[in-house]
Amino acid sequence: MARLIVACLLLPGALAACGKGPLPYPEEIAAHRAEVDRFMRESPESPVPAEKRASFPPLSYFPIDPAYRVPAALQVVQGGPTVPMPTSTGQVRQMQRVGTLSFTLKAHPMTLGAFVEANQNDMRRLFVPFGDLTNGTETYPGGRYIDLDRTASGVYDLDFNRAYHPYCFFNSSYDCPYPPAENRLKAPIRAGERLPRPNR
Repeated sequence: MARLIVACLLLPGALAACGKGPLPYPEEIAAHRAEVDRFMRESPESPVPAEKRASFPPLSYFPIDPAYRVPAALQVVQGGPTVPMPTSTGQVRQMQRVGTLSFTLKAHPMTLGAFVEANQNDMRRLFVPFGDLTNGTETYPGGRYIDLDRTASGVYDLDFNRAYHPYCFFNSSYDCPYPPAENRLKAPIRAGERLPRPNR
């Protein structure tokens, strides 16, 4: 589920460790998006069919908006329940709820469940699928994803500017979980990846 992107561009502040000073936030997100575009066109791990990669256009995004980057507190659920998530291929993926992220976005309190694969022992990375009121018009009908590295503090940098479409949007052979009901936000999240505009 996580995109395999150069670590220097995935982790906030990691650019300094890669021999460069930290970029201003808009430049950091722009650099991340440029790296994603290169990944889609050039990587053998790209979900884009090989014959379409060379002509694959840059991905479409909402404008970068720092208001969609908020702190979130994870309330961990020990031995959290297994949640069956229907997928894009008609299967059911068993996911384990690690906990619930609580945050405030544009003055509205919200929550999102954070998950890992039910049979996965590695809990270092959280999968946060979500739906919102842009689905089916401005974004993929099945929702979008955010990936988070676990923190010792339980506080997370929840950045919707990094929200991305699942791989099944680009290639129907991928099996992508749909967000559960608890992760369908009753607000439009106009940040992160979006559908291409008709005039593109």
